[in-house]
Amino acid sequence: MKLRRLKFYLGIIVIFFAVAATADAGVNMDLQKQLTLEDAPIDVVATPDGKYLFVLTDRGNVAVFDEKGIFQNKIHLGNEVDQLEMGPKGGRLYVTSRSGKTIRIISLDFFEEINTKGAPYKGPANAPVTIAVFSDFQ
Repeated sequence: MKLRRLKFYLGIIVIFFAVAATADAGVNMDLQKQLTLEDAPIDVVATPDGKYLFVLTDRGNVAVFDEKGIFQNKIHLGNEVDQLEMGPKGGRLYVTSRSGKTIRIISLDFFEEINTKGAPYKGPANAPVTIAVFSDFQ
């Protein structure tokens, strides 16, 4: 009786692994946003936090979009540029050119507008305000 029960459980285990080994894995994809550009895209890279997207075009421009797909800025780097790479912390953009045999390292500074309308102030109401964040403490 014990041998029959053992064979039964071994059979179930073998069937389980056979089914698991043949099961197909899949990926579910859902289009979240489509960006339309003036020029054809060549390469794309995002900041590690996903807040900004950098798109290299065939005319040597790098267009920057925020996480909502809203255009933020554009810089012309030249037609010889062919690839982008983002630094691990998102503070640098590496731009390569095979034909020019160059790598450009571009420092990125991100800023946000802060609405201070209605906030209390001292001094002129239209005086500029700068907030510095030091995140590289050692």
